[in-house]
Amino acid sequence: MPSRIRITLEMIKFEHTLFALPFALLGATLAAREIAPQLPGFWISKFAWITIAMVGARSAAMTFNRIADRQIDAANPRTANRALPAGLLDIRFAGVFTIVSAAVFLLAAWQLNRLTLILSPFALASVLLYSYTKRFTLLSHLILGWCLAIAPSGAWIAIQGKLTLTPILLSIAVMLWTAGFDVLYACQDFDFDRRSELHSIPQAFGISRALWIARGMHASMFVVLILFFRDAHLGWLGLVGVIATGGLLVYQHSIVRADDLSRLNAAFFTTNAFVSVILFVTIASDVLLLG
Repeated sequence: MPSRIRITLEMIKFEHTLFALPFALLGATLAAREIAPQLPGFWISKFAWITIAMVGARSAAMTFNRIADRQIDAANPRTANRALPAGLLDIRFAGVFTIVSAAVFLLAAWQLNRLTLILSPFALASVLLYSYTKRFTLLSHLILGWCLAIAPSGAWIAIQGKLTLTPILLSIAVMLWTAGFDVLYACQDFDFDRRSELHSIPQAFGISRALWIARGMHASMFVVLILFFRDAHLGWLGLVGVIATGGLLVYQHSIVRADDLSRLNAAFFTTNAFVSVILFVTIASDVLLLG
């Protein structure tokens, strides 16, 4: 059992929960700023359950994605060594892990508030059904973006029990950011996707044009981030985070070229982890220190 859990966590790249969790905690922090002060125990409980919900949802989504794509992964040389196609993990255990993770997410939603619980099945359906979208639409990148964009708005609802413009703007920024880096990531499967008739922006438009589309998405993300900064009435620390994010996005695209994708992993994993963490640290510090 411990070995299979370890293999499962490696398979779903559990550490990449870092991509989305800071946005959920950021949404919760901004939402908490706008309501009356509560006892410390209240906030510890809320933030703990939001974290548990994020971990449960992502674990369920990623494991289900590996189950749904196991035959595609087996045929793709880049992914053939993943746990399920390689036979390192049986599908039954992966299925049980998915169910348990989904149950953890629903439990956390129940612990937060009624609206969060009501909306939780829709969020869960989104992150699970995404796995099938590349079979029929090149918009799968934006659908993945939607799945991650749920995090800040969902956390806001978990704190306030309602939704306003501020978390919506943050969610749009997250959606565009995610879609952009997913387009970059899909470039490495350009040939395989064409042979397998899987849909993606690189497959439809070619790698060079796909890189420009990703740049456009990230430029749009930066614009929305500025609108979010203004709507949230943030100070200079928040501005530092927005500017640093813009710099990271420029760097990300500067190291990936149509004729050289060798640094794609550095652009995808390292840079994206920094984006979410920097925005959370700077904007949360702005809220806590500058009010």
